[in-house]
Amino acid sequence: MSNLRLFTGNAHPHLAESIAHHAGVPLGEVMVKRFNDGEIRVQVEESARGNDIFIVQPTCAPVNDNLMELLIMVDAFRRASAQRVTVVLPYYGYARQDKKTKPREPVTARLVADLLENSGVTRVVCVDLHAAQIQGFFRIPVDHLYAGPLLAEYLEAKGYVDGDTCVVSPDVGGVARASALAATLQTSIAIIAKRRPEPGKVEIVEIIGDVRGKRCVLIDDMIDTGGSMVGGAETLLQRGAAEVIACCTHPILSEGAMERIAASPIQKLITTDTIPFRWPRFIEQGHVEVLSVAPLLADAILRIHADESVSVLFDRTW
Repeated sequence: MSNLRLFTGNAHPHLAESIAHHAGVPLGEVMVKRFNDGEIRVQVEESARGNDIFIVQPTCAPVNDNLMELLIMVDAFRRASAQRVTVVLPYYGYARQDKKTKPREPVTARLVADLLENSGVTRVVCVDLHAAQIQGFFRIPVDHLYAGPLLAEYLEAKGYVDGDTCVVSPDVGGVARASALAATLQTSIAIIAKRRPEPGKVEIVEIIGDVRGKRCVLIDDMIDTGGSMVGGAETLLQRGAAEVIACCTHPILSEGAMERIAASPIQKLITTDTIPFRWPRFIEQGHVEVLSVAPLLADAILRIHADESVSVLFDRTW
């Protein structure tokens, strides 16, 4: 009998249930509640001794609560004599704080890595890290998965890809991601050069590439305020683009972002369920398509449990 056990906290139980379904394993029993003063209380309600434990917990909003839940769960399983504890982080919170940009700033992405390691995690599974170099913050194995092939498959299936399609990176930092998608779809590529005078504010400087008459596919790893995507879409149309579609892996969508996107020239937002999507009406209205990463994560979990290669799950283009 397999000793694979799958658990979840309160961050995204729906995704965990879907992963369990695709993996063909039941979700384990764990209680995650709050004491009266707000402290997190965890109780593993089945034996973990000698088991291969996988915990599904994106550290999305509320970021600090979900991160603390995860750390306490890991500690509980380690103290319960689990053989291995793998953390499945569909979304890695604090990933944008991966380097110092000003004096006296922290590198919080590294701090989170240290906290996970010190709590007893033996392996981490992530999807589309904001910066791939975050893997280097860990001294334990990190399996970095990509949602790009999932997005590409959807775009092709829905007829968004033809000779007039152009993949667009919303900034210079996302060129590798956009290049991978363009290579997969065999399309041209363009880049929006911009600068951020302060957090949450974006100024577009130039568009590198020909977008006139093109169906532009804007792709980024995450959308927070929506400012970059909306501003990029407006500029692309001003430069002669025929239409704009937006794609992202992580729909953070801070307050007002989804409404901003729905009211913008963006024809459709294609995203995934690494983070719970909280606006079903926009799906019903056709503004948004949410693809599931559950099959990808289920395959990764089964391969890790069987000590098989995980890299076969994605094309090396990514």
